[in-house]
Amino acid sequence: MEGIEHRMVKVNGINIHIAEKGEGPVILFLHGFPELWYSWRHQILALSSMGYRAVAPDLRGYGDSDAPDSVESYTCFHVIGDLVELINVVDPDEGKVFVVGHDWGAILGWYLCMFRPDKVKALVNLSVPFLRSHPENKPIGFWRSYYGSDHYISRFQKVNLQRLEWREF
Repeated sequence: MEGIEHRMVKVNGINIHIAEKGEGPVILFLHGFPELWYSWRHQILALSSMGYRAVAPDLRGYGDSDAPDSVESYTCFHVIGDLVELINVVDPDEGKVFVVGHDWGAILGWYLCMFRPDKVKALVNLSVPFLRSHPENKPIGFWRSYYGSDHYISRFQKVNLQRLEWREF
């Protein structure tokens, strides 16, 4: 698509697919659920024409990136580890990027800023407010009570049919 290049990058023990275009300061786009790099195609083209290097990965488990079998391989620590190594690959000199996140990517952007602020120049998030975590508040329960069981986040939870209960990951 109009000069967007695709390649696989080995990070954190897995292969991550990235789409990229442009030269200059790096903008890292983090997609939502259930999306891919493709969600950012228009922004990649626009910002690369303005002197930026736009990079959009398929996150762990999405699109052409590797999808480890174990559920335990999908913690925020794994995904943030992927992003830290990806930043080191796409911007080895400075090792610090602009981050734009949407939906699940917005949450990951906040985690990246909290865990590795040394890797982020600035963060812009779309469509999801920052929600402070609290041990008594379960995010899936909140979404289900507010939007109902048909909300896309609620629908993709695993159900234990033996006990008819929801399991939150």
